[in-house]
Amino acid sequence: MTMTGTGSATRRRVRLRVTGTVQGVGFRPFVYRLAAELGLDGWVLNDIRGVVVEAEGEPAAVAALPARLEAEAPPLAAVEAVAVTELEPRRGESGFAIRTSDAGGEAAAPVSADTATCEDCLSELFDPADRRHRYPFVNCTNCGPRFTIVAAVPYDRPLTTMSGFAMCDRCRAEYEDPLDRRFHAQPNACPECGPRARFLTADGADAAAGEPDAVAAAATALRRGAVIAVKGIGGYHLACRADDEGAVAALRSRKHRAEKPFALLVADLAAAAELADLGEEETALLESLARPIVLARRRPGAPVAMAVGPRAGELGLMLPYSPLHHLLVRDAGVPLVLTSGNVADEPIAYRDADARERLAPIADAFLVHDRPIQTRTDDSVARVVELPAGRRPLLLRRSRGFVPGVLPLSMGDSPPVLACGAELKNTFCLAKDGRAWVGHHVGDLGNYETLRSFTDGIAHFEALFAVAPEVVAHDLHPDYLSTRYALEREGVRHVGVQHHHAHLAACLAEHGEAGPAVGAIFDGTGLGQDGTVWGGELLFGDLVDCVRVAHLRTVPLPGGAAAIREPWRMACAWLREAGDEEPGLPTSLVDSVGPRAWRNCLRLCADDASRPTSSMGRLFDAVGVLCGAPARAGYEGQAAIELEAMAAAGERGFYDMPFADGVLDPAPALRALRDDLARGIAPALVAARFHETVARATAIACAGLCARLGTGTVVLGGGVFQNRLLLERCAALLDAADLRVLVPEALPPNDGGISFGQAAVAAARMRRHR
Repeated sequence: MTMTGTGSATRRRVRLRVTGTVQGVGFRPFVYRLAAELGLDGWVLNDIRGVVVEAEGEPAAVAALPARLEAEAPPLAAVEAVAVTELEPRRGESGFAIRTSDAGGEAAAPVSADTATCEDCLSELFDPADRRHRYPFVNCTNCGPRFTIVAAVPYDRPLTTMSGFAMCDRCRAEYEDPLDRRFHAQPNACPECGPRARFLTADGADAAAGEPDAVAAAATALRRGAVIAVKGIGGYHLACRADDEGAVAALRSRKHRAEKPFALLVADLAAAAELADLGEEETALLESLARPIVLARRRPGAPVAMAVGPRAGELGLMLPYSPLHHLLVRDAGVPLVLTSGNVADEPIAYRDADARERLAPIADAFLVHDRPIQTRTDDSVARVVELPAGRRPLLLRRSRGFVPGVLPLSMGDSPPVLACGAELKNTFCLAKDGRAWVGHHVGDLGNYETLRSFTDGIAHFEALFAVAPEVVAHDLHPDYLSTRYALEREGVRHVGVQHHHAHLAACLAEHGEAGPAVGAIFDGTGLGQDGTVWGGELLFGDLVDCVRVAHLRTVPLPGGAAAIREPWRMACAWLREAGDEEPGLPTSLVDSVGPRAWRNCLRLCADDASRPTSSMGRLFDAVGVLCGAPARAGYEGQAAIELEAMAAAGERGFYDMPFADGVLDPAPALRALRDDLARGIAPALVAARFHETVARATAIACAGLCARLGTGTVVLGGGVFQNRLLLERCAALLDAADLRVLVPEALPPNDGGISFGQAAVAAARMRRHR
């Protein structure tokens, strides 16, 4: 489409190269309208690097264009740069046009993340007079699926999973009108021409008879207590009504997920506020375009089945992010459990045939649609923490709504990098030319399906962003499947990065810093440079390298990986380390463990073959069990998570945890808290005092190391710092000591950020060695 501009005797012409997230976000019609306002001639198009504009007109109008492109960009756009090249005026050109995309060359245009339904589309969705009334796939340039439907760039409909849907005349007219909000909205569709929802029985028969539509039929089944598999934007979920103990128990039993809390879908903020305490920051997170699951403190008496989160102090709440979810939760009339469509630790199902096979034993029926999903993407998870600079979000899982957002990464002349991440909470990272793309949450690389998701994701990102890695970074652990994959890549330079150094580097790099800094890196497991299991580390270093300057006192890891699944073993190990070679079986463990298993564990602890560990995560497991958490974990970190949940608010008592000769020694604290519990002190008080103990000891140790090593910066990283109470107290105490505290913001503190840290280290080493 072309519009007519104005002529002038004095004219200027420029070419503008706009880079950033500028495709699929309404940027070209924005440029078109802005050119009309300024009276400019020329054109705009997408190419594989971003957006190109040629504009000609009055010099003042041309001069205003670059700044306004950045300052007034559409809400989903993220302009990184506008490069200006002067051209000779053409004079004969008249009007401004939106040209066909240029698909030649090497792809480099960032792809937008999937975005929650906008208010304009919601108005249409619930307007009985609108032609898209109750259409589960309503979208426009300002909202809807992006990353999960993109097969290649530039972002045009033929290169998305919408390619199989031919637009009707009315949709085509919207799509081709630069003044319409659906101009070049690639998923644009309506009930006449677009994807359709169906409600099916587990064996594939239609189950929507007698209902207005498929979503209404699914909602009726949910109200009656059914478990429904729901195909969303990035994969399948399993849903049931959240206030029905029987339905939630059935879902738990069929999914083989005994205790891990379920996420909840609520219709709106009012419904969320009935269930949990929400501050301004939680509200902003819930309403954000990314629409993550937000952890918030459960209200007493919240009308939710206790089976949703046994012994959990928080609920994971989520607002609808697609039209289908808006319709479903409103039709159901109650909050819904909405959990990943999988069994136990498998990746979520996203292909229809696979979903029917894997979820049929779990779901009573299926709410499906015929728009293919290109990339499976789990829901993101966040919570709000109080830090010295104020309350702000802490990401626990970065996936739908955030991926594939670009993170800046200082690379200098480093060649392109692939970083393969860790074994648990895996993500991968690709980086080139100062940009890093951290992939969606893959999960734990413990089975073929997850490994396939990992390798497919890497291949997709390499093609999508035209990254041909010359350097492949990996963890030092030789048995990690991510490490094995990395070492099997041929024709590249391999860079091994110690696990906890990657945590330190990830936080430094996302803050644009090179170091040095002291890092308190606390997690569950990571192979140390000495071959032992690290996890309670105080490091000093930068992006290139680091040294271990102190650590948590080591104890045996009785039974190896069994100690992670059965945290009572760590309680045994730490009580023995606290000074009693033959500690008696705590009364709280008599029924769940028994004297014989306890004695066998003590023998393992005395056996020199038991691998030592300095893991802070395992210490939290031990104290959690002593305070009443389950002896056997139903999910990763359960004992530590429940220890945080039970801690009494505002308690500032603490135990002795000395720091001397480079060792943080919790043995005195273990003796004291064991005695407190034996005397009948409430576990909530003991849990709170233990958190305070670790926070104080960490702050004292970091302050001393900073003074000795000549730095004023401390990084807090690793999965243990997902613990809000510990993170907040550590940060506050360090701030009170006039130290600058860096914590992860754009990425999770857990292993979901490891790949970015590996990429940062690899790039820094390449710069230094070139």
